[in-house]
Order: sequence, then structure tokens, then C-alpha cells
Amino acid sequence: MSGPVGLDHVAVAVHDLDAAVRRYESLGLRCQHVEDVPSEGVRVAFLPAGEAALELLQPLQPDGPVARFLQARGEGLHHVALRVPDLDAALERARAAGVRVLEPAPRLGSRGRRVAFLHPKDTSGVLVELVEAARR
Repeated sequence: MSGPVGLDHVAVAVHDLDAAVRRYESLGLRCQHVEDVPSEGVRVAFLPAGEAALELLQPLQPDGPVARFLQARGEGLHHVALRVPDLDAALERARAAGVRVLEPAPRLGSRGRRVAFLHPKDTSGVLVELVEAARR
């Protein structure tokens, strides 16, 4: 699998997914996919926007990471996701550059894709998710 790194999605944490979808649809976006991601403790909605998408995140339980984010910061930008052709190679490059990976191994994320998160202290204060490109 080869290809360039690209923007996959920008994620926004919200209290009410349905209301947030309606707000963004009023701006001309259209919700294409909604799913629960138990491994992350969230319900997500994807609204394509050109080559990337807007991902809205609503916590499924009151003690998960996105719920804690909302309690501490309120609604807003949660993370930026980069699409990579080979997640293992991308993680190896990140570690070699001194960027900390938050989990010891990639896991299955939304849309059935392998993902890993990078420590925001090593990425200019932004939580970065690496998403392996879908295999064709």
C-alpha cells in the first residue's frame, strides 16, 4: 500500500449528535455515516467535506475520554486525523522522530479502519489520529 499522507477528518466533540448534525447540514454538509464505536466510547457521524470529512463525536458514557473532554473544555475541536497508507510504517517514523504514541498498538476505529493517536504534547498541542487508508 503506498500513497501520500492526507487529511482524513477533523473531529468535533458535541453533547448532542443529532442537533450537531442538523446544524452542520444547515451549512450544506450531508451526514453520510453514523455508528457507535464502543472501543472509543462514542457515537460518531461523518459529514464529507471535499477530500476529507467532519466527524462529530458524542460520548456513549459519562466517564469516557470524550465525555471528560466535554466536561473540561466544552464542545469543540477534539482531534485532527491524517490518512496514512501504512499505519505501522507511520508509527515507526513517528517514534523515530520522538513523537509519543498514546497506545502500545493500533486498534480498530470507526469505519473498520486501523487507528492510533499521537500525544498532543509532541504535535503542537493537537491530538492527532493516524488512520490507515482503506484497502482497495
